[in-house]
Amino acid sequence: MARAYWVSVYRSVSNPDALAAYARLAGPAITAGGGRFLARGVAAMAWEDGVRERTVLIEFDSLAQALATHGSPAYQEALRALGDGAVRDLRIVEGAE
Repeated sequence: MARAYWVSVYRSVSNPDALAAYARLAGPAITAGGGRFLARGVAAMAWEDGVRERTVLIEFDSLAQALATHGSPAYQEALRALGDGAVRDLRIVEGAE
């Protein structure tokens, strides 16, 4: 079974307090769902049409696990705490086998 990855890129942050509240809730929700943080921070370099934005990469053992974690009550609570405090691009991508 292929692993799955959450790739989250922060386009802008308008409310750092909301982002901090999200982070306090999201981290435990993601790890409880089996997610492992592989990278997080501002991109070291960006080419082509990229912008040096904060990026988070999280690995899950399966696509089903990644989707279930995103839909979990704990993660949904984190999203409510974030509200419109940041503009993000979040994708769940299945890994190559």
